[in-house]
Formats: sequence, structure tokens, C-alpha cells
Amino acid sequence: MLINVVLFIVLGISVVTDLRKRIIFNIITLPAILFGLIYNTYQAGLEGLYFSSIGLLIGFFLLFIPFVLGGMGAGDVKLLAAIGSMIGGELVFQSFLYTALIGGVFAMVILLKNNRLLFFIKNLIFSVLYKQSMNMELEVKRKYTIPYGVPIALGVVSLYCFGGLV
Repeated sequence: MLINVVLFIVLGISVVTDLRKRIIFNIITLPAILFGLIYNTYQAGLEGLYFSSIGLLIGFFLLFIPFVLGGMGAGDVKLLAAIGSMIGGELVFQSFLYTALIGGVFAMVILLKNNRLLFFIKNLIFSVLYKQSMNMELEVKRKYTIPYGVPIALGVVSLYCFGGLV
């Protein structure tokens, strides 16, 4: 199916650029959003437009709060929105669940690799017990960040390979 070919091309390009330059380009995500809207509208009329629009909005809002809080880049948000415009709300939500699991594993690996896991656990326990942060800034360096396009792409691949989680 054409939509799947375009989806996986978009994912492949996004992974490469995110790994190399730590950016997912608008030149990839915005045409992908438009393609999803047009393709689904062409295939199913107004129902297709609704399907695509709901997917776009769900994909966008799933990562909007992490973006606002500084935990993710705008390219990641637009990539998930583009995925939603192509595969719809239900499937973008399912792929997001895989993405969150995979992203969590990536985060744990980075914390372990940089000897930051113990600090993170102490800060988490302190925050839960005292309802405030230890105010010890975790120095955000490029080596501590996750190119989140990779977990997003792996989330979609997992969805296609294993089906939904819910």
C-alpha cells in the first residue's frame, strides 16, 4: 500500500537525520502530514479526512506536553503528527505506546552508560516523598539526550510487526 511505503520512507529519513544531526526536518514532516491528509481523503472522502485529521491531532498532542516541558524537540512532535495523519488515531496511539516503552529503555541505557541511574533514582524517590525536586540540575548534554526519532520509528515498526498493545 502506498501509504505504508511513504510512511517507512519518512521514518527512515527521520531516523538518519535525527541520528546524524539531532533534527527531524520540516521538509520531511510537513509534506508527510499533507500527504496523509490528501491520501486518506482521496481514498475515503470526508471519512478519510476525518480519520487523518484525528490521527494528526492525537499524534501531535501525545508529544506536545513533553515538548512544552523541554523533554523533546518539535521535530519529534511533528513526526508523530505525520504518522497519525497517515495511519489514523488508533494506530498512532498504539505506536506511541511502543514508542514510550522503547524510549524508556533507551533512557535507562543512557542513564546506566553515563553512571546517572543512581542519581536519577535518588532524585525520583526524593521528589515522590517530599513532593519537590532536589534542585540538582541534571546537566543536559548531547550525550544524555535521545534522538527520539529512533524510538518513534521503532514504535511504528513494532506496531506493524506485533500489533497493538491494548
